[in-house]
Amino acid sequence: MEKHIIYRGENIYYTVEGQGEVLVLLHGFMEDSGMWKEHSSALSKEYQVISVDLPGHGKTGIWQNSHSMEWMAEIVSTVLDAEKAITCVMIGHSMGGYVTLTFAEKYKEKLKGFGLFHSHSLADTEEAKTNRDRTIQLVRQNKTTFINKFIPDLFAQRNRERLKDKIENQIKQANEMRVEGITGALEGMKNRPMRLDIVAFSAVPVLFILGKQDSRIPLDKGMAQASTARNSQMVILGDSGHMGWAEEPEKTIAALQGFMKFCLAPINR
Repeated sequence: MEKHIIYRGENIYYTVEGQGEVLVLLHGFMEDSGMWKEHSSALSKEYQVISVDLPGHGKTGIWQNSHSMEWMAEIVSTVLDAEKAITCVMIGHSMGGYVTLTFAEKYKEKLKGFGLFHSHSLADTEEAKTNRDRTIQLVRQNKTTFINKFIPDLFAQRNRERLKDKIENQIKQANEMRVEGITGALEGMKNRPMRLDIVAFSAVPVLFILGKQDSRIPLDKGMAQASTARNSQMVILGDSGHMGWAEEPEKTIAALQGFMKFCLAPINR
């Protein structure tokens, strides 16, 4: 069921499916809550699944020139309050993982566990910040050219022909975004701090889903961060790039099902 609330003058859109313990799914950069349709359908048979359109994405509004990860986490917390969800398990894909880490820092009492799905806890290097600035200029000059190149590169080379329809759908969806929504997210990601300590000292379980073919999050970087957590699970997708939710949906659904059971087990409560 699609829902929306108004917060500080703009709309927040999200979907809610199922009943029970709450699982929050957060999309990545230039995605929206619709990416989780297959996962939500499967997982809502056992849990209440909430998928949020983050600021500037999907149908949710644009508040600022820069949508910080703190602001996005506040939006997610506002949705949970609206749904009277006291606690949850939260999974974030890529940029959604940055939001999840921020949520774990600001609202840790609301979490029973969290997961980084093709994401990590480090800040942008100076080189990465420079590249973000270049990307912002590219988007402002020609959004479509940037999107048409950026999105296919997120998929493993071996999967691009097989998933041609999904890739074209992602491109179409991203092209419907406003320039300000894209650049606001880029600014927010550029300025996020390192949050490795949130992983290392987490009192709740942490999940890492990594792709062997992921050009954005190298496997060794993800494995090194996962090893710092006191209570973690790690899933390595052998046939995925950065888009394991689309490249290997069955494996990632199974990973989330297993992690939910792990987080909700009495020993982890």
